[in-house]
Amino acid sequence: MRLSYMPQIPPISKNILIINVGVFLIMKVMNMRGIDFTNILGLHYISSPLFKPFQIFTYQFVHGSFLHLFFNMFGLYLFGSRLEEIWGQKRYLFFYLFCVAGSAIFLFATDAFSIYKITGSINPLKYNEILPESVISIYLKVTIGASGAIMGLLAAYAMLFPNTEMYIMFIPVPIKAKYLAIGYGLIELYQGIFSRPGDNIAHFAHVGGLLFGFLLVLYWNKTNRNTFY
Repeated sequence: MRLSYMPQIPPISKNILIINVGVFLIMKVMNMRGIDFTNILGLHYISSPLFKPFQIFTYQFVHGSFLHLFFNMFGLYLFGSRLEEIWGQKRYLFFYLFCVAGSAIFLFATDAFSIYKITGSINPLKYNEILPESVISIYLKVTIGASGAIMGLLAAYAMLFPNTEMYIMFIPVPIKAKYLAIGYGLIELYQGIFSRPGDNIAHFAHVGGLLFGFLLVLYWNKTNRNTFY
């Protein structure tokens, strides 16, 4: 079927959208005053002195540009609204936060693996030689944005409505949701493995959100429970 249903924004999705827009505007004002909340709320590597446990959830509210915010919130509206209507508020909120945390955990795991291969430790500061630029970039980077959670929503949407046809930019023909999710996942995985110098997109965070979203829906469908709570 074609995607003709355009949902209203239900409460949880609406509140997530409002918080994201609000944080974006507040940070713009604070940046003009020389206060940078990105390093406070953004996600740092787990062995960094700047890392705080709350960043596993707060990084989702920080966006680097209006377009970054817009596309994530459009994905939230497009996929999240429908899922919230089907699942209800509690299950939907649990799923969303699960994907946020899962995205961060998967990113930690892949970053730690990359650092360990070179230094022999997940903490690069224990390395006795000059650190390669690739390790320094991982250690110093800060991850922001709700993209990982949105990828989780895409995974769930594709599993529940696999044959829904959707249009995306620059492609003149509709693509079924299941192929869209698989395609995005493979592209992000490829770009994460073969990342180019200067690429500041957290591709593995996107893969993590997609993977954790897929696994949770798979588990829920397996247990065949009508409600999570």
